[in-house]
Amino acid sequence: MTDYFEFYGLPLSFQPDVAFIKQQFYALSKKYHPDFYINESEEKQAEVLDMSTVNNKAYQVLSDPQKRLNYILELKGLIEEGEHYVLPQSFLMDMMEVNEALMDLQFEPDAERLAALKLEIGELEVGISDEIGKLTTGFESKSADEQGAALLAVKDLYYRNKYLLRIRERLTKIAAE
Repeated sequence: MTDYFEFYGLPLSFQPDVAFIKQQFYALSKKYHPDFYINESEEKQAEVLDMSTVNNKAYQVLSDPQKRLNYILELKGLIEEGEHYVLPQSFLMDMMEVNEALMDLQFEPDAERLAALKLEIGELEVGISDEIGKLTTGFESKSADEQGAALLAVKDLYYRNKYLLRIRERLTKIAAE
Protein backbone atom coordinates (compact mmCIF):
# COMPACT_ATOMS: atom_id res chain seq x y z
CA MET A 1 0.00 0.00 0.00
CA THR A 2 1.35 3.40 -0.98
CA ASP A 3 1.83 5.75 1.96
CA TYR A 4 0.09 8.91 0.74
CA PHE A 5 1.42 10.93 3.67
CA GLU A 6 4.96 10.01 2.70
CA PHE A 7 4.14 10.66 -0.98
CA TYR A 8 3.18 14.25 -0.07
CA GLY A 9 5.99 14.66 2.47
CA LEU A 10 3.62 14.84 5.44
CA PRO A 11 3.66 13.18 8.83
CA LEU A 12 0.77 10.79 9.49
CA SER A 13 -2.02 12.93 10.88
CA PHE A 14 -5.79 12.81 11.19
CA GLN A 15 -5.82 16.60 10.69
CA PRO A 16 -3.15 17.33 8.07
CA ASP A 17 -2.67 20.75 6.51
CA VAL A 18 -5.36 20.70 3.81
CA ALA A 19 -3.87 23.71 2.01
CA PHE A 20 -0.51 21.91 1.81
CA ILE A 21 -2.22 18.78 0.44
CA LYS A 22 -3.85 20.85 -2.30
CA GLN A 23 -0.52 22.58 -3.04
CA GLN A 24 1.28 19.22 -3.34
CA PHE A 25 -1.50 17.83 -5.51
CA TYR A 26 -1.21 20.70 -8.00
CA ALA A 27 2.59 20.61 -8.00
CA LEU A 28 2.68 16.86 -8.62
CA SER A 29 -0.14 17.10 -11.18
CA LYS A 30 2.08 19.39 -13.23
CA LYS A 31 5.17 17.26 -12.66
CA TYR A 32 3.45 14.00 -13.66
CA HIS A 33 1.16 15.30 -16.39
CA PRO A 34 1.25 12.71 -19.21
CA ASP A 35 1.37 15.40 -21.93
CA PHE A 36 4.88 16.39 -20.80
CA TYR A 37 6.15 12.87 -21.45
CA ILE A 38 4.69 12.26 -24.91
CA ASN A 39 8.15 11.83 -26.49
CA GLU A 40 9.44 9.50 -23.75
CA SER A 41 9.59 5.71 -23.90
CA GLU A 42 6.45 3.69 -23.28
CA GLU A 43 7.99 2.54 -20.02
CA LYS A 44 8.52 6.14 -18.84
CA GLN A 45 5.00 7.11 -19.96
CA ALA A 46 3.54 4.20 -17.98
CA GLU A 47 5.59 5.20 -14.92
CA VAL A 48 4.35 8.80 -15.16
CA LEU A 49 0.78 7.63 -15.58
CA ASP A 50 1.15 5.48 -12.44
CA MET A 51 2.52 8.46 -10.50
CA SER A 52 -0.32 10.64 -11.75
CA THR A 53 -2.81 7.99 -10.58
CA VAL A 54 -1.16 7.80 -7.15
CA ASN A 55 -1.27 11.59 -6.90
CA ASN A 56 -5.00 11.70 -7.72
CA LYS A 57 -5.79 8.92 -5.26
CA ALA A 58 -3.64 10.52 -2.53
CA TYR A 59 -5.47 13.81 -2.95
CA GLN A 60 -8.91 12.13 -2.86
CA VAL A 61 -8.05 10.22 0.31
CA LEU A 62 -6.12 12.86 2.25
CA SER A 63 -8.52 15.72 1.52
CA ASP A 64 -11.61 13.79 2.72
CA PRO A 65 -11.80 13.27 6.51
CA GLN A 66 -13.79 10.00 6.30
CA LYS A 67 -11.57 8.47 3.61
CA ARG A 68 -8.48 9.65 5.50
CA LEU A 69 -9.66 8.02 8.73
CA ASN A 70 -10.34 4.73 6.93
CA TYR A 71 -6.98 4.96 5.14
CA ILE A 72 -5.02 5.56 8.36
CA LEU A 73 -6.67 2.56 10.01
CA GLU A 74 -5.80 0.44 6.94
CA LEU A 75 -2.26 1.82 6.83
CA LYS A 76 -1.78 0.86 10.48
CA GLY A 77 -3.13 -2.64 9.77
CA LEU A 78 -6.17 -2.19 11.99
CA ILE A 79 -8.87 -2.81 9.42
CA GLU A 80 -9.01 -5.09 6.46
CA GLU A 81 -11.37 -5.61 3.55
CA GLY A 82 -14.16 -7.97 4.60
CA GLU A 83 -13.24 -7.86 8.29
CA HIS A 84 -16.01 -8.95 10.64
CA TYR A 85 -15.57 -6.51 13.51
CA VAL A 86 -17.73 -7.25 16.53
CA LEU A 87 -19.35 -4.13 17.92
CA PRO A 88 -19.93 -3.83 21.68
CA GLN A 89 -23.10 -5.51 22.94
CA SER A 90 -24.40 -2.28 24.49
CA PHE A 91 -24.21 -0.49 21.14
CA LEU A 92 -25.93 -3.39 19.37
CA MET A 93 -28.74 -3.38 21.94
CA ASP A 94 -29.31 0.34 21.31
CA MET A 95 -29.30 -0.32 17.58
CA MET A 96 -31.80 -3.16 17.98
CA GLU A 97 -34.31 -0.61 19.24
CA VAL A 98 -33.54 1.67 16.30
CA ASN A 99 -33.91 -1.22 13.83
CA GLU A 100 -37.25 -2.19 15.38
CA ALA A 101 -38.42 1.42 14.98
CA LEU A 102 -37.30 1.33 11.34
CA MET A 103 -39.31 -1.85 10.72
CA ASP A 104 -42.35 -0.26 12.35
CA LEU A 105 -41.95 2.78 10.08
CA GLN A 106 -41.84 0.58 6.99
CA PHE A 107 -45.21 -0.95 7.87
CA GLU A 108 -46.78 2.11 9.48
CA PRO A 109 -45.33 5.35 8.09
CA ASP A 110 -45.23 8.13 10.67
CA ALA A 111 -43.55 11.39 9.63
CA GLU A 112 -43.12 12.53 13.23
CA ARG A 113 -41.46 9.28 14.35
CA LEU A 114 -39.27 9.31 11.22
CA ALA A 115 -38.09 12.85 11.99
CA ALA A 116 -37.38 11.90 15.61
CA LEU A 117 -35.40 8.85 14.50
CA LYS A 118 -33.38 10.94 12.02
CA LEU A 119 -32.60 13.39 14.82
CA GLU A 120 -31.56 10.56 17.15
CA ILE A 121 -29.23 9.06 14.53
CA GLY A 122 -27.83 12.51 13.77
CA GLU A 123 -27.03 13.04 17.44
CA LEU A 124 -25.29 9.67 17.63
CA GLU A 125 -23.25 10.54 14.53
CA VAL A 126 -22.23 13.90 16.01
CA GLY A 127 -21.24 12.18 19.27
CA ILE A 128 -19.06 9.70 17.41
CA SER A 129 -17.50 12.45 15.34
CA ASP A 130 -16.73 14.45 18.50
CA GLU A 131 -15.15 11.40 20.17
CA ILE A 132 -13.00 10.74 17.09
CA GLY A 133 -11.96 14.38 17.13
CA LYS A 134 -10.86 14.16 20.76
CA LEU A 135 -8.90 10.96 20.12
CA THR A 136 -7.17 12.22 16.99
CA THR A 137 -6.33 15.79 17.93
CA GLY A 138 -2.57 15.98 18.42
CA PHE A 139 -2.26 12.32 17.46
CA GLU A 140 1.21 12.73 15.96
CA SER A 141 2.61 14.13 19.22
CA LYS A 142 1.33 11.25 21.38
CA SER A 143 3.55 8.41 22.56
CA ALA A 144 3.45 5.11 20.67
CA ASP A 145 1.34 3.53 23.44
CA GLU A 146 -1.11 6.47 23.44
CA GLN A 147 -1.33 6.31 19.65
CA GLY A 148 -2.05 2.58 19.76
CA ALA A 149 -4.82 3.03 22.31
CA ALA A 150 -6.28 5.95 20.37
CA LEU A 151 -6.23 3.94 17.12
CA LEU A 152 -8.10 1.03 18.72
CA ALA A 153 -10.75 3.41 20.07
CA VAL A 154 -11.01 5.14 16.69
CA LYS A 155 -11.43 1.74 15.01
CA ASP A 156 -14.40 0.96 17.24
CA LEU A 157 -15.95 4.38 16.54
CA TYR A 158 -15.29 3.92 12.81
CA TYR A 159 -17.32 0.70 12.79
CA ARG A 160 -20.09 2.26 14.88
CA ASN A 161 -20.28 5.11 12.40
CA LYS A 162 -20.35 2.66 9.49
CA TYR A 163 -23.33 0.94 11.14
CA LEU A 164 -25.08 4.29 11.56
CA LEU A 165 -24.47 5.12 7.89
CA ARG A 166 -26.39 1.98 6.91
CA ILE A 167 -29.23 3.05 9.21
CA ARG A 168 -29.11 6.54 7.67
CA GLU A 169 -29.48 4.94 4.21
CA ARG A 170 -32.51 2.96 5.40
CA LEU A 171 -34.03 6.13 6.87
CA THR A 172 -33.56 7.90 3.55
CA LYS A 173 -35.19 5.01 1.73
CA ILE A 174 -38.17 4.99 4.09
CA ALA A 175 -38.57 8.77 3.76
CA ALA A 176 -38.61 8.45 -0.04
CA GLU A 177 -41.40 5.83 -0.02
